[in-house]
Amino acid sequence: MSKTDSISRRAFLKQTVAFSALAAIQPRAVFGQLPSPAPDRNAAHMLMIGDWGTDKYLEQQVATANGMKSYVDVRQVHPESLFLLGDNWYGTLSDDSPRWQSQFEQMYPKSHFPGPAYAVLGNHDYEYKIGNKVEMQLGYAKRHEGTRWYMPSRWYTFTWPQAKPIVTFICLDSNLPGTKSDPWPWSFTMKREHRDQQDEWFKQELAKPRTTPFVAVVAHHPLFSNGIHKDNHVLIERWDELLRDAKVDFYITGHDHDLQHLEFAGHPTSFVVSGGGGAELVDWTTDPKKRGPWGSKVLGFTHFEAKDDAIIIRHLDQNAKELHSFRRHVGGAVEVLTPFAG
Repeated sequence: MSKTDSISRRAFLKQTVAFSALAAIQPRAVFGQLPSPAPDRNAAHMLMIGDWGTDKYLEQQVATANGMKSYVDVRQVHPESLFLLGDNWYGTLSDDSPRWQSQFEQMYPKSHFPGPAYAVLGNHDYEYKIGNKVEMQLGYAKRHEGTRWYMPSRWYTFTWPQAKPIVTFICLDSNLPGTKSDPWPWSFTMKREHRDQQDEWFKQELAKPRTTPFVAVVAHHPLFSNGIHKDNHVLIERWDELLRDAKVDFYITGHDHDLQHLEFAGHPTSFVVSGGGGAELVDWTTDPKKRGPWGSKVLGFTHFEAKDDAIIIRHLDQNAKELHSFRRHVGGAVEVLTPFAG
């Protein structure tokens, strides 16, 4: 990176603190003048949760899962898949643990979520004191025929939906070495050689000609967050310029135990955090009113609705109440929507 590029990067990092997202999107949308439409039955649907496989707050995971099932029933949304955004398993896990059934297969049943459950790795999945949960998750589908669990590698890509792809998902392992306080001392991270291999693969994937209207990068750790973990400068340094150059539409994560939507002036990417799947809630380090447009410290999940010309993302609480939504069009225009109340 040149000296000029370095100065530019530092200026952007300062901008992320100084700028509200309100400068990045249309004023008419900022003030909520656009109604949020009811879920379109002709669209493709996916529900997303992060930080869900709790060992201490099971009642919160149950409440959020029940909210997801209620949302499917009441709104007549038929998700083609789930996305599990990391911290899939807190605490002790084994290959034959009953938790696989009670906290995944039965918690999110085929009756409501029949499609694949795509998963990425979080820092709690890397807890080293209680067995290698990374390898357990990578091998689970091979050991259990018919499961919806899908994690073929630490990093992978796929197009979705299968019949007529609208989104290319690039799934990454964000547990990179070199961060001082995150992951925590009781976690290990990927090796440096694996980090470099993933970065090279990531660059190659982004360089490929687009075959879908939208591209979304999914990992566990946010680049930018108003939550307790703050901005991740290791990831910003390695990945932010790649997102910008490739004009990636979405960067979707968990990690902070809340729901967030961040936009930055001049940045082509919408940043989405969905970490309300069941773990304990934590406080803000930056008020979402100052850097947003939105965030809420609440248990909940995210609805990803896709059509050829636009994606609608809805954040919902554990009772399936819509809290915030926005529409992103092909070309990058973003409209903040008022919650659907019908």
